[in-house]
Amino acid sequence: MTDHKKNPIALEAYEKLAERYAALSETKFENAFVERPATISLLPEIEGKRVLDAGCGPGIYSEWLTSHGAQVVAIDVSPKMLELARQRLPNSVEIRLADLDKPLDFLEDESFDIVLCPLVLDYVENMEDLFAEFHRILLKSGVLVFSMGHPFFEYFLRSDGDYYSTELVETTWRGFGIPVDMPSFRRPLSEVINPLLDMGFSLERILEPRPDEGARELDPDTYEKLSKRPGFLCIRVRKGGKD
Repeated sequence: MTDHKKNPIALEAYEKLAERYAALSETKFENAFVERPATISLLPEIEGKRVLDAGCGPGIYSEWLTSHGAQVVAIDVSPKMLELARQRLPNSVEIRLADLDKPLDFLEDESFDIVLCPLVLDYVENMEDLFAEFHRILLKSGVLVFSMGHPFFEYFLRSDGDYYSTELVETTWRGFGIPVDMPSFRRPLSEVINPLLDMGFSLERILEPRPDEGARELDPDTYEKLSKRPGFLCIRVRKGGKD
């Protein structure tokens, strides 16, 4: 497993996976019919808004955001993912290399209306510090929307662990055509929600999305699994509460 004290834990895996991830995740069942629709449904009006795509990967979300009128800054820790994002995105999108386990010093205080952080927090060791950075860069009443692996699903996947501990674990991903050992941090639900509340965010919505009924025939086995056991957790919070 990657030494996470020296390198971002998932950097090696995503560098290996980058091209296949970019090619397949746009239509992969879990992404296209479960996580992404739920996450997008949590976004407020984005036209004319300044949005940080934190952990942009190959730019799928950034492309959607720009097509709906947002002004986007896209950041990721993977150079290969950023190169794929540059190929996908218009020149109007600012794209930068950044590690979410480190301060985002290049971003000014209260400079974003929205922060979107999809499927990234599983690879961040210190979520408290990252939430503090998101809080800092959001405007008053700004919105943070994020998705991650559902803590219950992550525990059921490895039920020999300690649910109440934050643990570095590893799973072999096979859904992108090549096996990739993917490290991540598994943590209890309280260690996701409480740091947000402690930071002063107001919790607005939690989704534990199920696949759309119309996707049943595309992948019956995955549909059945994700209809009965939550695979993802999608959350919207607001800085300083509602107006």
